[in-house]
Amino acid sequence: MIKYTPNNQILLEDFMKPFSGKLNKENRWVKLGNTLPWDEMVSIYCTKMSKNMGRTAVNPRIAIGAIIIKHLKRLTDEETVEEICENPYLQYFLGYVEYSFKPPFAPSLFVSFRRRLGAAQFEEFSNRLISYVRQTEEQKTGKASSKNNNNTFGKSPNVSNHGHLIVDATVSPSDIKYPTDLDLLSQSRQKSELLIDLLYLPEQGKLKPRTYRKVAQGKYLSAAKRKKKTKKLLRKTIGQQLRYLCRNLKTIERLLDEKGTSPFPLAYKYQKIYWVIQEVYRQQKQMYDARNHKTEHRIVSISQPHVRPIVRGKAGSDVEFGAKLSASLIDGFSYLHRISWEAYNESVDLKPQIEAYRTQFGFYPEWVSGDKIYGTRDNRIYMKAKGIKYSGV
Repeated sequence: MIKYTPNNQILLEDFMKPFSGKLNKENRWVKLGNTLPWDEMVSIYCTKMSKNMGRTAVNPRIAIGAIIIKHLKRLTDEETVEEICENPYLQYFLGYVEYSFKPPFAPSLFVSFRRRLGAAQFEEFSNRLISYVRQTEEQKTGKASSKNNNNTFGKSPNVSNHGHLIVDATVSPSDIKYPTDLDLLSQSRQKSELLIDLLYLPEQGKLKPRTYRKVAQGKYLSAAKRKKKTKKLLRKTIGQQLRYLCRNLKTIERLLDEKGTSPFPLAYKYQKIYWVIQEVYRQQKQMYDARNHKTEHRIVSISQPHVRPIVRGKAGSDVEFGAKLSASLIDGFSYLHRISWEAYNESVDLKPQIEAYRTQFGFYPEWVSGDKIYGTRDNRIYMKAKGIKYSGV
């Protein structure tokens, strides 16, 4: 059986009749909005803000709530603002007194919100929120929040070790194109050509410096478009791109010398590009001469030079590109301990994570679980001295 209503859209007023100006009390956003400790979160968010100076900022509850919506629904900055405009439940969650069709703020302001909520504020923000949730659960149940034997708060505080600490490390991948040396050199060469265009002034009567950009791009494309690229072909093309880039960098230096450095003739964003492509050239030339693919602080993206390749050894992706995170799990709550753009051995984070556990709860964990990489000799001696059991699976 098929039921189909002819394409005669009903009036918007008739469509809204079932709502009758009311929202469902059981909606998840209504419940969450009535649960969160907004006043405490706002006080943390406003620590870097002045009450008397500057323009009036966006309502702190709206700023904090928008960040929560963005991450819970996994939306982009633009999609989050659109979702808030379309959903009355989200507006109630943000503290609106009535429904509004206007966007709460420009999507670009999310950058300011994230900067304002730095690492220290974020950590305090998380700890306050987790403490509030624990207290709420204890008030509802009349006892500690966890129901299993591993409960951190279930025993007497006189017990020296109690609870289960789970530690792990992961990578938060950045949104960048999968890098290759050839593509990175080609992009650097194109950026160097852009800088030459900016520095060259036709009115000086001098001929524009040659860059051979069409020839260089043609040689790059002839290799990049091939389905099968041999090592010999890649090395030959990389060498060509290195020489073109080197020529352009020398031209940029000469043009800068002619213009002088007071004031510096390039805007800051172009200065940054100039610094990055010089470092890219140095790294790629070093690897090309040494015939290897290893170098310290390797750049894989010109627009995000802080991103590093992180070797993870996972099926399907041996290398990931992004920030490496060390985190722990305690009674179902995740705690972030370290964020680094450089690759590091996560086993060095185990002692600080255990000490952070003791600082927060007043005693060491009874059990620590983690990957085998955490089970170094030094870590096992440390945990044995503290009476902590370890499971490296």
